[in-house]
Amino acid sequence: MKYFPVYLDAEHINAMIVGGGEVAARKIDLLLKSTTNITVMSETLGSSVERLVNLHQLTWLKHNYQPGHLTQINLVIAATDNSEVNSAVAKESAKLKLLTNVVDQPELCTYITPAIIDRSPMIIAMSSSGSAPILLRMLREQIEKSLPNGYGKLADFSFKFRDHVKARVKSIRDRRTFWERTLRGSIGQAILDGNTTHAEQQLISSLKEQTPPPSGELVFIHSLDGNPDNLTLKAHREMQFADAVFYDQEVNTDLIEYARRDANKYPQDISSSILINSQHAIELAEQGEKVIYLLAGDIEIPNNAMLSQSKIIKKHIYSGC
Repeated sequence: MKYFPVYLDAEHINAMIVGGGEVAARKIDLLLKSTTNITVMSETLGSSVERLVNLHQLTWLKHNYQPGHLTQINLVIAATDNSEVNSAVAKESAKLKLLTNVVDQPELCTYITPAIIDRSPMIIAMSSSGSAPILLRMLREQIEKSLPNGYGKLADFSFKFRDHVKARVKSIRDRRTFWERTLRGSIGQAILDGNTTHAEQQLISSLKEQTPPPSGELVFIHSLDGNPDNLTLKAHREMQFADAVFYDQEVNTDLIEYARRDANKYPQDISSSILINSQHAIELAEQGEKVIYLLAGDIEIPNNAMLSQSKIIKKHIYSGC
């Protein structure tokens, strides 16, 4: 990755905007979603910036760029229409090792602003690393259409009852199972529909019931052509819920990115066409884990007594073209 994605805690942002035009207004408007700790440095302000400064009582330094005002700042945006001024801002900022964004001069930036989908407190940030803004806009449109406007309510609901669930459901694995069932089921739908009171009543009722432990299973995914774009919806869903992923050197490692981020990964030195590490996979499944075993192509699994005798649920999914 050319850029490392990171979210800044808005409580600690102390921003300087150099410039008072429309570009500066857009940057200020974006920052105001998180903080009002913003200083604007410009002799004159356009009507949009002036309105934001007055409405949110932002600090205004009533002069054009002058060095020496960044010592208490940690995020700088140079948004003037003068490239020499923007370069001077970036030079001073670099000496102070500050996060710096220079509008339309990416070579001077130490960070870039991603495309953002705001379902607060759920925030989705996307970037093409500056290489394909149109493609990025197309992707954003796709995600916007598929993400309910009230999705953030699910996060607020989860936070509200997090301690209650933690007190009643002791193990991390059981809590994850509980929340997945809750948010994907009728309770989650009730929240999206605006029936929050009903959802809360359902949750309290479900907490009084015994949460069944997750049942382990072993899922073999035959990746056929190995192209991640050809993953079936069923294969993708299985990987999103994986606790452990096994794969050998013949499997396209790009597929691993589609597995749940905190799933344990077990690369195998011996080709699966010769040997399946069934003992380890079955042991994990017997402990209640969902185990994904990625296979290159459509190879047949070698005869294995342990696999055939195990009572663990076993699935085979053929994904690709």
